[in-house]
Amino acid sequence: MSHRNAPLTPTGRLRLARCVVDDGWPLRRAAERFQVSHTTAARWAGRYRQLGAAGMQDRSSRPHYSPRRTPATVEQQVLRLRREHRIGPVRLAARCHIAASTAHRILVRHHLPALATLDRATGEPVRRYERSRPGELVHIDVKKLGRIPDGGGHKVLGRAAGRANQDRRNGAGYAYLHTALDDHSRLAYTEDLPDETAATCAGFLTRAVAWFAARGVTVERVLTDNAWAYTKNTWRQTCHELGISPRWTRPWRPQTNSKVERFHRTLLDEWAYQRPYTSDAERQAAFPDWLDWYNYHRPHTGIDGHPPASRVTNLSEQHT
Repeated sequence: MSHRNAPLTPTGRLRLARCVVDDGWPLRRAAERFQVSHTTAARWAGRYRQLGAAGMQDRSSRPHYSPRRTPATVEQQVLRLRREHRIGPVRLAARCHIAASTAHRILVRHHLPALATLDRATGEPVRRYERSRPGELVHIDVKKLGRIPDGGGHKVLGRAAGRANQDRRNGAGYAYLHTALDDHSRLAYTEDLPDETAATCAGFLTRAVAWFAARGVTVERVLTDNAWAYTKNTWRQTCHELGISPRWTRPWRPQTNSKVERFHRTLLDEWAYQRPYTSDAERQAAFPDWLDWYNYHRPHTGIDGHPPASRVTNLSEQHT
């Protein structure tokens, strides 16, 4: 493809060349007619004589010979270290005694993906999946979050004073944020509960299913990790009563439940730790507005910049 400042397209080059070669125009006249330099007109006329119409296509500007290119033995060393240790250009450069930019070019030349796109355990490219409709699979997980003592924690009072304030109140305890997130739409439902026992998790599932049903989403399957509460008969029985098929991730493979794990990271960054709070009640009061914004207004990069509600039929129109 011609670059954006090219005065001639392949078709224009062919017309210029035919004027010179076939019709006998002087080079200067052809150059003036097509608004290019005398040298450019001569170049395309020469290629037309040599190669015909095929010579009018773009050529790579890469040189035929690069005497200062990194030796093949160094390239192989870079590739071997990348495969064995899964390290980036800076560390590869230090081990191979080359510039980091050179290590990066070697990786690009051999089409090796960035480390961020690889599975940390296997080094293979991450295989991303997405269910085809809302409710087909709902991810469920619990995030444990320290509560804020009245008067504020270390973010408000400083490290020492915040610890002293928490000690005077015998610790503020923990909040257990239970989340159900739809795989297709990323629509999320979260509750702050006092624990993560089997009965609490089962009760949360019942309310989450009702919440999704009110928005036109029928939950068919739920995916959880292998935590104690999700392996008990209470959880299995609740799933059976709701007509839901339970699924579990493979042990030591949290990536399988990564969508809800990523939601919890977003929740911490944009709500829990977004600003200093003087009490846990103040932080909890800010949560409904944040969750509403996440579901209905926040652009989600995993679904082409659209909010989760846009992927649920008519849900955005029902929201006020």
